[in-house]
Amino acid sequence: MRIRFKPWARPELEASDFYRDHPEDLKDKWIQEFKNQENPIHLELGCGKGQFISKLAVSYPEINFIAIDLVDAMLGLAKRAVEEEYKKVNKEVDNVLLTRFDIERILLILGEKDAIKRIYINFCNPWPKGKHRKKRLTHTRQLEKYKQFLSEDGEIYFKTDDDDLFRSSLGYFEEAGFEIIAKTYDLHAEPIWENNIETEHEKMFSEQGVKIKALIVKRKN
Repeated sequence: MRIRFKPWARPELEASDFYRDHPEDLKDKWIQEFKNQENPIHLELGCGKGQFISKLAVSYPEINFIAIDLVDAMLGLAKRAVEEEYKKVNKEVDNVLLTRFDIERILLILGEKDAIKRIYINFCNPWPKGKHRKKRLTHTRQLEKYKQFLSEDGEIYFKTDDDDLFRSSLGYFEEAGFEIIAKTYDLHAEPIWENNIETEHEKMFSEQGVKIKALIVKRKN
């Protein structure tokens, strides 16, 4: 998603208590950044404007969340979205961290000791051209990276509007050694998890009549 430059985003992020500017320094010790270090960590890859992570984190205070994106403007909007949701319930933000990083190089910031319990991938770029498909966040090459910091019983929750990406991802997950726990070709008619939080893209595509495809996969021991 393209977004206009927002000059306020970088200063606001740097001043925020729940933004981390040097994630490389936190590899294998992310849990130390959270108030409640007994809680498991869930990760959103490509958080965009933060509509999903803001509502998810405030709804599940027993979970610690990390949300990653590459664009300051997106993260600035996500930061504001998180603040807005927590303000509604009169709570401080204590279980979500935002950071800026290139997901293709994610092994520079996350390691085995981080033991991520769940990964969320929502409406990622489908990269339809064959030469670009290795850039997909669900491509086998990427999934092999995630396995290095996903806990032994860790899960991945995946949503997309793109039929080709979904079909291909079924193969990617199996090839990378994940077990498909649940799948649907119409998430809104056939929910496979509770409390589905719509992203901005999801709402837009649903209003256009596009069915939302979804998967839950788990690491095979």
